Amino acid sequence: MYVNGGSEEEWMNRLADAMVPYLDASGIRYTRNTPDMNAVSSIRASNAGNYDLHLALHSNASAPSNYGKTRGIIVFYYPGSSNGKRAAQLVADNLKAIYPLPNRVRTEATTSIGEVRQPHAPSVFIELGYHDNEDDAAWIKTHLDETARAIVLALTEYFNIPFLSPGGQKRQGVVDVDWGYLNIRARPSTSAPVIAKAYDGAQLTILNQWQDWYLVSFDGAEGYANSDFVTLL
Repeated sequence: MYVNGGSEEEWMNRLADAMVPYLDASGIRYTRNTPDMNAVSSIRASNAGNYDLHLALHSNASAPSNYGKTRGIIVFYYPGSSNGKRAAQLVADNLKAIYPLPNRVRTEATTSIGEVRQPHAPSVFIELGYHDNEDDAAWIKTHLDETARAIVLALTEYFNIPFLSPGGQKRQGVVDVDWGYLNIRARPSTSAPVIAKAYDGAQLTILNQWQDWYLVSFDGAEGYANSDFVTLL
């Protein structure tokens, strides 16, 4: 329970809610666990899927002897995972920019936390301040949107994709090419992997835009299409 009311589960779900618009705007696909799931079932679900990153949102608590006296953010990763370490450092760097005590934001390797050790995907486990500390608990509650933005910004840096702001309306477009199909790519670059092919005349849903690339949804995939070859409907 938070020292100023509410539970860790409640406030971390509120943080996840705040992350959703930023995830959607930047084209990061995700699956959230549900309130009836625990750490064991969340790990099992993660390992049953084909995920690029396992992200666990938590807040911390001091031992009873030190109750209310500790502040800070710890971002955990598995010591044998170079990608997990890189993701954790990006998250920590972005949280340092908004947390009032940046020198108390750090990364730490661990093998003792199940959600770090057991997922098949690289894992990042965030302890977002101490909810038994009045200042940290208040900061978490009043900075949900800033924290959500900082974490998703770190994810876009990890995946090497643009961070795009939410708020744009979805539009419809149609592929307009002379050579058969348009490549839908993982990132807005002609050197990025092709994740789908949209044939001439195919309809796309345009989710967002970065420079001369559209972020589109097509045939179950989300990726980038060169806007020169898409006609808006």
